[in-house]
Amino acid sequence: MSKQLETGERNWYAIHTYSGYEDAVKRNLTQRAESMGMTDYIFEVIVPTEKKIKIKNGKRVEEEEKIYPGYVLVDMIVTDESWYLVRNTPRVTGFVGSGVQPVPVSEEEVARLLANMKPKSDANYEVAYEVGEVVKIGEGPFKDFEGKISEINRQTGKLKVLVSMFGRETPVELDFLQIKKL
Repeated sequence: MSKQLETGERNWYAIHTYSGYEDAVKRNLTQRAESMGMTDYIFEVIVPTEKKIKIKNGKRVEEEEKIYPGYVLVDMIVTDESWYLVRNTPRVTGFVGSGVQPVPVSEEEVARLLANMKPKSDANYEVAYEVGEVVKIGEGPFKDFEGKISEINRQTGKLKVLVSMFGRETPVELDFLQIKKL
């Protein structure tokens, strides 16, 4: 190759993959780097993910969700050989950058992504409700009451519902599992 991609600098690069194959690309790229003796040029491969808590079938489920579907980050030194190895890994469509020359991801962006990926005790709940939506309370002392959502707290998994009692609206704090859509 006569492109002379040698930079000698270790940087993070984003590579574009077929969506849904990010983990396979990570596995393949790591395996190829080891088998071809390129571990001095390709150091780490990560799929940017974050933990989300979702409500499925009335139960809380913690799931890993891809931050950037279709992208994988590679910590590497770009040479003709390392570029070729990454570029020719199955299901990799190319480096993010202009033309053939890969563009490194900024240190700030990498630091932000890595911080988002760290295990957090304050994972956010993902809910399909909005403030102002009318819902039915499914359990507890206000079972079968209807109310309007006034506040949603994604960190605690709770929300406030305004329930009409004795002619006035009373705020009631409920868990996401205690309400149903109308």
